[in-house]
Amino acid sequence: MYNFEYASINDFTYLRSCDTHIANELLERKIKNKEVIIVENNNRIIGWLRYGYFWDDIPFMNLLMIDEEFRGKGIGKSLVKFWEEEMQKKGHEIVMTSTLSDESAQHFYRKLKYRDSGSLLLEDEALEIVFTKKIIL
Repeated sequence: MYNFEYASINDFTYLRSCDTHIANELLERKIKNKEVIIVENNNRIIGWLRYGYFWDDIPFMNLLMIDEEFRGKGIGKSLVKFWEEEMQKKGHEIVMTSTLSDESAQHFYRKLKYRDSGSLLLEDEALEIVFTKKIIL
């Protein structure tokens, strides 16, 4: 059985060891602000979702990670759904994410009904595809 919950400061060491994309201080703040959701299996963290806000208002999923041995079992999909429901509870009508055009994650998001909404081209990087999804019907 998988359990979804907001990360606590007790999860910092694990998250820090796996998530090298942000500074320690920012990861701590995101944990305290409830912007990191973990998924556990038998009291072991097997994945997490980290988000922020685009334009300080629209929830933006910055990172979705599921341990390799647990991929392909619907856990990532369930974690995204949990996050979307949490964002609905907070009154948000739309959520966002992005991925590089050379990553297969773009197909995952499209299966979850995320729509291509634009792109960003940074020097020496693949095209970043921006996705949005209405979560209030």
